[in-house]
Amino acid sequence: MNLCLPMGTQASNGGNVSPDPNFQIYLCFGQSNMEGNAAIEDIDRTGVNPRFVAMYAVDDEKAGWKKGQWHTAVPPQARPDTGLTPVDYFGRKMVDNLPDSIKVGTITVAVGGASIDLFDKRTYKAYLKKQPDWMKNFASQYNGNPYARLIELAKIAQKQGVIKGILLHQGETNNGDANWPNRVKTVYNDILKELHLKAEDVPLLVGETVQKDQGGSCWQHIAIVDDIAKTIPTAHVISSKGCPQRGDGLHFIAESYRTMGKRYANMMLSLLGIIPDANYPRVDKDHRAYVKLHAPEAKQVIFDICGKKYPMKKDLDGDWYGVSDPLVVGFHYYFLNVDGVQVVDPASETYFGCCREASGLEVPEGAEGNYYRPQQGVAQGQVRSVSYYAASQGKFRRAMVYTPAEYETNLSKRYPVLYLQHGMGEDETGWSHQGYMQHIMDNLIAEGKAEPMIVVMESGDVKQPFVPRPGKDVDEERKLYGASFYDVIIKDLIPMVDKKFRTYTDREHRAMAGLSWGGCQTFNTVLPNLDKFSALGTFSGALFGVDVKTCFNGVFADAEKFNSQINYMFMGCGSEENFGTEKMAKELKDLGIKLDVYVSPGTHHEWLTWRRCLKEFVPHLFK
Repeated sequence: MNLCLPMGTQASNGGNVSPDPNFQIYLCFGQSNMEGNAAIEDIDRTGVNPRFVAMYAVDDEKAGWKKGQWHTAVPPQARPDTGLTPVDYFGRKMVDNLPDSIKVGTITVAVGGASIDLFDKRTYKAYLKKQPDWMKNFASQYNGNPYARLIELAKIAQKQGVIKGILLHQGETNNGDANWPNRVKTVYNDILKELHLKAEDVPLLVGETVQKDQGGSCWQHIAIVDDIAKTIPTAHVISSKGCPQRGDGLHFIAESYRTMGKRYANMMLSLLGIIPDANYPRVDKDHRAYVKLHAPEAKQVIFDICGKKYPMKKDLDGDWYGVSDPLVVGFHYYFLNVDGVQVVDPASETYFGCCREASGLEVPEGAEGNYYRPQQGVAQGQVRSVSYYAASQGKFRRAMVYTPAEYETNLSKRYPVLYLQHGMGEDETGWSHQGYMQHIMDNLIAEGKAEPMIVVMESGDVKQPFVPRPGKDVDEERKLYGASFYDVIIKDLIPMVDKKFRTYTDREHRAMAGLSWGGCQTFNTVLPNLDKFSALGTFSGALFGVDVKTCFNGVFADAEKFNSQINYMFMGCGSEENFGTEKMAKELKDLGIKLDVYVSPGTHHEWLTWRRCLKEFVPHLFK
């Protein structure tokens, strides 16, 4: 069902509203291939962006059409009984590539079998008199004058938006007519004159007929179409190469209409100075993710995100398109699977996650998410890559180190240090690349909610997946995962940081926290070394099978002693992840351990949970 939408001044209200420069309008005319001659499928009726609208060109009470009104551009476009047209996918691709502030409107007036003469106001009457009744019946829906109807609707639309281009798909009836470009020029010039438009502002996009190698009956006309710019300098040709026809030699199949529509859009976008498809991957307002991959030789491509696999659709240009169900807010890793091979999306930034290079996209929060976004007027710290030699392992390693903005200017000041670890399958770039910790720190410091501090992030030796050795006890094997880091942080990393950076070197100014397996590493580092740390935090900590009464030589058994040693303890998790944090926190509190517990509402084991945890944790440090 098409929903009529008020947009600017409607034909019926007679109001005076200035045209919206962000409402782009395109006039579309021609014969049956523009009218739409392929069956409309479910895929064509779903997912139409409400920013893509079409104007009803006829009245049809049965279909609910009212001439001159806009509706979300669910096909058909021209008349109630027509089919899929290139206009459908022209508009879809336009709004996919234009800013969210821009709407696209199309007006389609087309008559199957019609010569260009039917759109010439000098010749249409004489031409129509000689045509069969079926064509006269089609034309009668436009009051016998399709050109006049196009102009009538265009004038209504001009009160609401700006005409940016004209799309033409016609020529089969004029196959081989060497004078056809001049006749098209006459109609094009008439349109421009009556609507007070300039050719340089309103290009003409002209589609080719079915190609010879596809069995086209009118392939001779393609050479004439291809030369149209010699007659109309502002005309641009839309190729039909590789587009199959339905068996009559004249009409394209549905997939060809979809591809041709995208090609019309590619041309128009390039004329607007926009690189088509540069905004993939992307997320719409309903939190659906969209991806695209050019893989003409592939047989199957799958979009794999959040544990669900979505088969992608291929067009005739070899481009595969995929769309997900609505996703929860936050950061998500994803992969493309091409004929059984998992690959990174070349259009995505690359992140290290899931134990490998991965694609990723962000489903943004609303204003709440400003805490992890850079803010205008907030001084920004630096995240630098630091190479250092770990004598305990006999090799060089890398750490990422955040320094607050004032570190570069307040050269006499020393700073406390937070050692911050990521989770299993990620690396030292995770917190700055996926977690945006630097923006969280900058904003908290600027608001006076957190002390300026240095934050150190290291790989933790957990980049590889946990795989227990055959025949070994899984729990014992798990204790060994990432255990090589414990010597590194105590013997190599902390001394390096204290040497290279202006730090306070006492335990009162040193803290550690980590997410997931990094939370486990935090316990395994801090609790045996309370002489070196005064605060700790776990975010969805992977603390499985921990007996709080006996672990780490009974460190929690004497609550009074522990509370006197640790200035601050924090445990956070997502409300939906069921990772055991709340249960363990209760057990600790029952023992008398002082700690803060934070539950991130509505989130799972994911980066949004951990960003929120960091935001809650950091303000309590080094007070």
